[in-house]
Amino acid sequence: MNRAEVNTPHGPARAELHCAAESRAALLLGHGAGGGIDAPDLVAVTRAATEVGVHVALVEQPYRVAGRRAPAPARQLDAAWLAVAETLAQGWFDGLPLVFGGRSSGARVACRTAADGFAVAVLCLAFPVHPPGRPERTRLPELAAVAVPTLVVQGERDPFGRPEPCHHREVVMVPGGHSLSVAADTLTRPVGEWLGRVLRPLEV
Repeated sequence: MNRAEVNTPHGPARAELHCAAESRAALLLGHGAGGGIDAPDLVAVTRAATEVGVHVALVEQPYRVAGRRAPAPARQLDAAWLAVAETLAQGWFDGLPLVFGGRSSGARVACRTAADGFAVAVLCLAFPVHPPGRPERTRLPELAAVAVPTLVVQGERDPFGRPEPCHHREVVMVPGGHSLSVAADTLTRPVGEWLGRVLRPLEV
């Protein structure tokens, strides 16, 4: 494991880098609004990705690096994320396809920046479809705007709602709620299989 500090328009971000034995692609994972990169689902997905030859960068947003718990505005999160993606793509992950992903707020960032960051796929863990009890405040347009293959892993009892699958979006439901604190293989198996499928056409 390596760590890299990346300058962004909104302060330094940090990336914890986990290298796979192969070099098929790189997966950038963002944390939730009030959590860190040590969330159980992010740890499980990191293991799943590296086992199928995908490097992983667990990205800490500048507000977390600065010790703040309250998240920055969306435009700042997106700008910082894209700065990290560009730096890593030119250095550690030179020439590799990039997959964007994250949990909750990090999943929203991944969706909003997928096109500008040239992501080949998007992985969403516990995508917050709407605030609890407020279905009218939907964030589905962020998810619907993603034009590349997308996997959403959602808790069956997530109070933030559940998205529906569509032609390029797979949805895997797992036991539990928004934290996705389930048995590790409940996450690793579908994520590993999905990464293998979406990356295979890029290797021809």
